[in-house]
Amino acid sequence: MGEPGFIMGEVRSMDVKRRGLHELLLEMGDTAFQGRSLGEAYRVLIDMFSDEDNLVFLGLAGSMSTAGMWRIIKWLIEERYVDVVVSTGAIISEDIYEAMGFKYYKTHPCVNDEELLKYKYDRFYDTVASEEDYRKMERLIQEFIESLPAGRPYSTAEFLHEFGRYLNERGVDSIVAAAYRAGVPVFSPALVDSGYGMAAVLAYRRGHRVVLDMVRDFHQLVEIGRRAGKLSAIYIGGGVPKDYVNLVTVAQTLIGEYEEGRHDYYKSLEYVVQFTTDAPQWGGLSGATLEEAVSWGKVSPRAKKKVVYVDATIALPLIAHGLIDGGVRRRRPADLSWFFRNPP
Repeated sequence: MGEPGFIMGEVRSMDVKRRGLHELLLEMGDTAFQGRSLGEAYRVLIDMFSDEDNLVFLGLAGSMSTAGMWRIIKWLIEERYVDVVVSTGAIISEDIYEAMGFKYYKTHPCVNDEELLKYKYDRFYDTVASEEDYRKMERLIQEFIESLPAGRPYSTAEFLHEFGRYLNERGVDSIVAAAYRAGVPVFSPALVDSGYGMAAVLAYRRGHRVVLDMVRDFHQLVEIGRRAGKLSAIYIGGGVPKDYVNLVTVAQTLIGEYEEGRHDYYKSLEYVVQFTTDAPQWGGLSGATLEEAVSWGKVSPRAKKKVVYVDATIALPLIAHGLIDGGVRRRRPADLSWFFRNPP
């Protein structure tokens, strides 16, 4: 009698020995619980990066830049592990704060917040930033907005590409500056929910109006997906960036049916990994499983996929250093030079 179908292989106890992070992550895939999930997610990423005809989205949520993760994100862009970034406004502004030379400081999560208010320090759980320096970062964004020609609407990808150029010329080596150099478009569907919003309002009050065309923004992201061979995604957290990418796949179905007469057409994510601390039972998108996404046509029933329930400040350093240690490279990054020459 053979093994029943629910057997997926052996659990292998780990010996303590000298090993690199690449080997460690691969071996963790044969353990259990979230250790196994992290190892399995790492294997999915290796397959994702090895597939040549494959466009990789990176969705970013959470307070990653204040937590010291932004240089890892920048590295993923510079090394072209990812082709398109979809981020909250916070992650791609709070990295600028440190890139300008300002510091985040460790504190106790039970610190007296009235005292922080007195000394003008803003708290992110166990980390604080100077409010006065934070305002300098916002003023830099405001100066950029005030340098733009009046009256032209921008998608967030166009706006952030120009901002990346602006920062790069000034030596502020941030995520969007790296994306500008690498030819990686950065979208931010909730851009004004951050320091960008504060800067835009202050510029507006001085007579400098910037217009973000969010319908065009989504159209551009959908068109990138339409021209790609396969679609894949890495989600750090969930939130709006996760759904913005997911809806690219839904749009492929609707365009296929309404414009091309292709019934039951799906162009779903073929590889997808998510690192999250959100649970599915509350019904929110951040915690929604990748299996649930299959019902929408967002994730292929045959996709290589894995959710890891882990703080991204644990997963990101391990994954990035595993890739270096194992010599894992992207086989063929997507060429999106057409997007910057003539945005749709």
